[in-house]
Amino acid sequence: MMASQLPRIAITMGDPSGIGPEVIVKALADETLRRSARFLIVGNKRVLNWAADLVGSNLPVQTVDGFDDPRFCLDALNVLDAVDFDPYRWTPGQINPICGKAALQAIEIAVKVALRGDADAVVTAPIHKAAAHQAGLQFAGHTEFLAALCGVTETRLMLVCDELRVVHVTSHLALREVFTALTTERIVRTVELALPVLKWLGYDHPRIAVAALNPHAGEGGAFGDEEDRIIRPAVARLRTRGHEVFGPIPADGVFWRAKQGEFDLVVALYHDQGHIPAKVLAFDRAVNVTVGLPLVRTSPDHGVAFDIAWQNKGQATSMQKALELAVRMARRRTG
Repeated sequence: MMASQLPRIAITMGDPSGIGPEVIVKALADETLRRSARFLIVGNKRVLNWAADLVGSNLPVQTVDGFDDPRFCLDALNVLDAVDFDPYRWTPGQINPICGKAALQAIEIAVKVALRGDADAVVTAPIHKAAAHQAGLQFAGHTEFLAALCGVTETRLMLVCDELRVVHVTSHLALREVFTALTTERIVRTVELALPVLKWLGYDHPRIAVAALNPHAGEGGAFGDEEDRIIRPAVARLRTRGHEVFGPIPADGVFWRAKQGEFDLVVALYHDQGHIPAKVLAFDRAVNVTVGLPLVRTSPDHGVAFDIAWQNKGQATSMQKALELAVRMARRRTG
């Protein structure tokens, strides 16, 4: 395949104080991955030069204007050098609004590139919420900012690894608040939002399992009525719309059944219900996929790791998986 026909993947630099720049450089050291797509790092060239020096990369770091720039090379770290950054006002591994601002700038630029059709996917390196908020972020976090930039109001978190795919009906809520937030409509909407992403992952006719909330799926009402009152009506509604959805299935068995290949997606009702099995199976391989955006967005399933930042200790496995998944999804979406 000619280089001009390869998927175009925009990678945001992340918070410069964290491990984002380092793991990007390490992931792109893999020649097979690097030649599977055109990767454009949106950030600051000086930061990427430092990261390349830190890890001993033999790839040149070069500035390009975009994917179609004649200087673009598959055997280089191609940087859209569009992010302002003062190299004398930051300390690696520390919260800094200057770094937060740089991370937000990279996200804005990458999303703009994707929305105008000049990138096929966006992969985001980690940001630090406190640094971003100090820099003026008006949203709760990374995903909410992306949603606002894309003009959407509803997103969901999906975790993807080779063995399992899990989408969350609710995410960052106190457990007591889940019982209020959980509704039939929200479960139905979660599945409907996930369907395009499942298609991009290669599941045209997915088999979807909805986990139960209570032990033993409520045991006929002995342990709660949410299964009968909320979950079963959602499953019934989705089935009437032609979707192959099953549940509620007790949570202590549904993930094992999915791992065995019985289901293509598990709908988890709250954060830990979905995160624990995914991280037990693939702690360093799981990838975050944002459901509900008009573009492909993946990210590694880890944070900025300030405690090891700029020490050449960051593991690039999750970033590499995020890039590989973005390439796979971009091919399906555009092909």
